[in-house]
Amino acid sequence: MKVKNNYNECLTNLACSIRKYFDLDYKHNTIDYIDKILEEYKPKNVVTILCDGMGSNIMDRMLDKDAFLIKNRIKTITTVFPATTTAATTSMTTGLNPVETGMIGWDMYYKDIDKTIIVFKHYDKEDAKRQPLKEAKDYYDKHMIVKTISEEITESGLYKGYNILPLGEKSYSSIDDMYNQIEKLCNEDGKKYIYAYDEDPDHTMHEIGCDKPKIKAIIEDINQRIETLSSKLSDTIILVVADHGHHNVNNLFIKDYPDIEECLLRNTSIEVRAVNFFIKPDKKEMFEALFNKYFGNDFDLYSKEDVINSKLFGDGQENEIFSDALGDYLAIAKTDKTLLYNGDEVLKSQHAGYTDDEILVPLIVIKTNKS
Repeated sequence: MKVKNNYNECLTNLACSIRKYFDLDYKHNTIDYIDKILEEYKPKNVVTILCDGMGSNIMDRMLDKDAFLIKNRIKTITTVFPATTTAATTSMTTGLNPVETGMIGWDMYYKDIDKTIIVFKHYDKEDAKRQPLKEAKDYYDKHMIVKTISEEITESGLYKGYNILPLGEKSYSSIDDMYNQIEKLCNEDGKKYIYAYDEDPDHTMHEIGCDKPKIKAIIEDINQRIETLSSKLSDTIILVVADHGHHNVNNLFIKDYPDIEECLLRNTSIEVRAVNFFIKPDKKEMFEALFNKYFGNDFDLYSKEDVINSKLFGDGQENEIFSDALGDYLAIAKTDKTLLYNGDEVLKSQHAGYTDDEILVPLIVIKTNKS
C-alpha cells in the first residue's frame, strides 16, 4: 500500500510545533519552518483557526489568487488518515496520530460493548432515535486519548490555553462570537494558545455539494473575517488550517448487493469513503472476489495486515483499541463513490477518500504587527 499522508509534515507535526513553542513534550517531529517562524517572532499569542472541510483545492477554486488566505498560505500539506474530522481534529488538538489516539473514524466498532458507535455522539450507528449510550461514553472516556494541547498548556501553569468551540461548556453562540472571543483573549496579558474550530464549510458542503455559489460565499466570508481579525491584533501568529477537504459523491448502497451483504459479520464502520468491513470467517475469499468485481474501479481493498504494516493511521504507540476497531478489510475510495450501509447518511459531498481534494489541506501563517 502506498501511504499518501506525509506523517513528517501533516497536522500532527504542526501540533507538535505548537507543543514545542509552549514547552510541552512532543512525540513526533515538528515542522522546521513553523518552528523558525515561532522562534524568530516569539508571539505572545498563537491562534489556530481550523475551518472544517476547507481543503487546499476547494480554496483554490473558490478564492481569487490575491485573496488574503491564498497570499498567506505558505504550503499545502496533508491531513492524517482518514481525512475526516474525528481523526484529524484530534491529531491537531493533541499532536498524536490516529493510531495513538484511537480516534480513527466517524463511526467505530467498540469491541467491549459489541456495537458500532458514532464516536462524537456516543450512539449506536443503527439507532434511528440517536440516543447516547452510557456504555459508549464510558468506552470513549476509558480508551480514547483526547486531552488537548490547550488543556495541557493550562495545566502546566506556565501559560494559558483556550479552546473556542461550537459545543461544550465554553461554546460560542455564533461565528461573530467566535471571532470576538479570539480578539478578546488575544488582548489579555500573558503568553497563550487559542484553538478555534469553525464547522463550515464542511457542514454546508455535506448538504449541497462542494462546488456551489453558497460555498464560495462561505469561504470568501472566512477569508474576510480572518483578514479583519489579523488587522486588529498584534504580537500574534494566526495559523489557519483545515482538517480535510471534500469531494462531490455518488452514493452506492451495500443492500443493493445481497451477495456482498451476506458476507458481512456486522455493520460497516469508519467512513463511507474509507469503509471498514468485518467478514464472516468462511466468506473472506468470496468477499474479496465480489468486492473487486463490483467496486474495484472505485475502491482499493486492503487487508487488516496491509493496513497495520503500512502505518496508514500513522506511527506511534498503538492505542489499545486500535486493532479491535479494524475489520478484516478496509476499502478506500479513489473516485467519487461512497459505500453506504445501515445508519449511514445520504449526503451530497463527502471526504475520507484518497483523492487530492480530500487529503490536501492549507497551512496558512499570518504574522500580525508587533505591539
